Amino acid sequence: MFSEKVTLVNPQGFHMRPASLLVGMVGKYDATVTIVNGDKEIPGNSLMAIMAAGIKCGTEIEVRAEGAQEAEAGKAVVDFIASGMGD
Repeated sequence: MFSEKVTLVNPQGFHMRPASLLVGMVGKYDATVTIVNGDKEIPGNSLMAIMAAGIKCGTEIEVRAEGAQEAEAGKAVVDFIASGMGD
């Protein structure tokens, strides 16, 4: 299982566009991605769940991935979040 912590640096947090990009990215891998925020586990393939989580800038989250491409999926998601998610 892949597991790595990353801090959300996007000033607007997880808003619609980056959440949508993340869901699209996760769908390209043969892996199940979960975003852990405190005691909440958020499926990385659910736009509504990511939006509902209300993750704000400066929050440290954990990215977990399991499956055939877990390392690739996990690293891609961590890099995307760490980069500011395109904003």
